[in-house]
Amino acid sequence: METLHVETETKQYSVFIGHEFITDLSPFINELRPAVTSVLILSDKTVSSLYLDKVVEALQGLELPVHNFVVPSGDGEKSFSNYYNSLTFALEKGLDRNSLILALGGGMIGDLAGFVAGTYMRGIRFIQIPTTLLAHDSAVGGKTGINHPLGKNMVGVFHQPEAVFYSIDFLDSLPLTELRSGFAEVIKHALIQDEEFYHYLKEEISDLSDIQPGNLSYILKKGISIKAEVVSQDEKEKGLRAILNFGHTLGHAIESESGYGTISHGDAVAIGMRFALKLSEELGNTNLHYKEISNWLKQFNYPGVPSQLDAEQLLGAMKRDKKSTSGQVKMVLLEAIGQPYVKEVNDSILLDALQKFLMTDKEQ
Repeated sequence: METLHVETETKQYSVFIGHEFITDLSPFINELRPAVTSVLILSDKTVSSLYLDKVVEALQGLELPVHNFVVPSGDGEKSFSNYYNSLTFALEKGLDRNSLILALGGGMIGDLAGFVAGTYMRGIRFIQIPTTLLAHDSAVGGKTGINHPLGKNMVGVFHQPEAVFYSIDFLDSLPLTELRSGFAEVIKHALIQDEEFYHYLKEEISDLSDIQPGNLSYILKKGISIKAEVVSQDEKEKGLRAILNFGHTLGHAIESESGYGTISHGDAVAIGMRFALKLSEELGNTNLHYKEISNWLKQFNYPGVPSQLDAEQLLGAMKRDKKSTSGQVKMVLLEAIGQPYVKEVNDSILLDALQKFLMTDKEQ
């Protein structure tokens, strides 16, 4: 088992990465102070059918009430109704301020469960148990929340977990579409912070089948380490942490305008990264080898922009992005691989760039 440490202004915690160590969960919970009074496992229908029994069994030694609440699967379920229903269930089961929530699932569950934990009785503890590659990003850093019809992740709080238990065995059941979605965030971490890691990925991974147990642990550690380093310097996205949104300004717009769950988060981010790379070259007069990176991404079958979306529609959604101020879109761009910066881009330039990008995208 590998252990990484995350240190922010408000909390220090560990990320455990390995195989078959879910049995370590119960002793860890027993050591928490103040002592845990009850446990609520939040999961979705897909993950619960695969792993809920295993986690419940691992908690038998706690001799505490263990409850579980299951919501439907899919990013569209990161909603007000599931948030409300989760809170209601917690209240009905008598959870108190010393209770603990376990987020068993992918990014949707981690965000939802973290938001429930961060707001229930003004905040209780929770542990992230990611089951997807995508969640290597979302499980670390304390961002929690739900979607709003007008924007992704628009309602939420910063609430750091007590720990992250990342059992690689849980990734064995991932379909290729989920693996592809998660790999987009791995690529993002490399592009914004680690040129050497980017070249490693480009040389070693030319097909999703190249992601194997032998390199998966390394990939996870690198991605999480990059995220942890950024978060440790800027916990609440007042500056540096904004670079983690590379590819997300357009990506989130595509998700919200397509309808949550219509296109996966990673697929949308992959499109957003291609656009950000192209815009970086045009505005920065630099060569980022856009064509080379774009062709590499195409090898994984990342989709293009959904045909029903147009530039004006996407620009409107991008202006609602959380980084925007007074309606001005702020884009995370690159000077070079591993050298990101945030730039305010005016509407006319952005609209023109979007129109050109969409035309090119349709031609591919």
